[in-house]
Amino acid sequence: MQASCYGRSMRVSARSVRRILLIALGAFALVLAGCGSSDAEAEPTAAATEVAATPGADPTAAPGNDGGTRVAADGDRVSVHYHGTLDDGEVFDSSRERDPLQFVVGTGQVIAGFDDAVQGLGVGDSVTVRLPPAEAYGEVDESRILEIPAAQAPEGLAVGDQVSVSGAPATVTGVTEETVTVDANHPLAGQSLTFEIELIEIE
Repeated sequence: MQASCYGRSMRVSARSVRRILLIALGAFALVLAGCGSSDAEAEPTAAATEVAATPGADPTAAPGNDGGTRVAADGDRVSVHYHGTLDDGEVFDSSRERDPLQFVVGTGQVIAGFDDAVQGLGVGDSVTVRLPPAEAYGEVDESRILEIPAAQAPEGLAVGDQVSVSGAPATVTGVTEETVTVDANHPLAGQSLTFEIELIEIE
């Protein structure tokens, strides 16, 4: 999402918001979209990230070394299972009941902290990592919470509906006779996320 999507004079056109979707936090909770905050792309900081790894391969072992175990590194396509919870214990997403998530390490296909947590894991290794907002979906940006005249929005909108604002996804957070309030922050912005991650395969 470009900054220009959030101009002060932003309007919601009927054409661009006709498609109303329920928020799905499946793979969307992990895969970066254009609407991600720039904070989500910040390099992880070891001091801010709590990691507890199970015993496994030496993360410094290079592929092909005698006695070494291949570990995930930049450019590897990997498959992982994950289980994500908020600080209050609520599960916001999990792959346990579906196919593993596949992505290429180090290419920005997933949030920065998740990508960093997978690097150095060998097949079968697991890690639990708590990511602060800067390593996940960023802090809440108040400039992305917009009030739009109700006359410029399609009829029938309700709180929780997802709409498109100048091509960017946003969630309806308030509806009155005069205005519709939409939030173009990621639904998990401002949240610390805990992931249990298991590396299934390295291609």
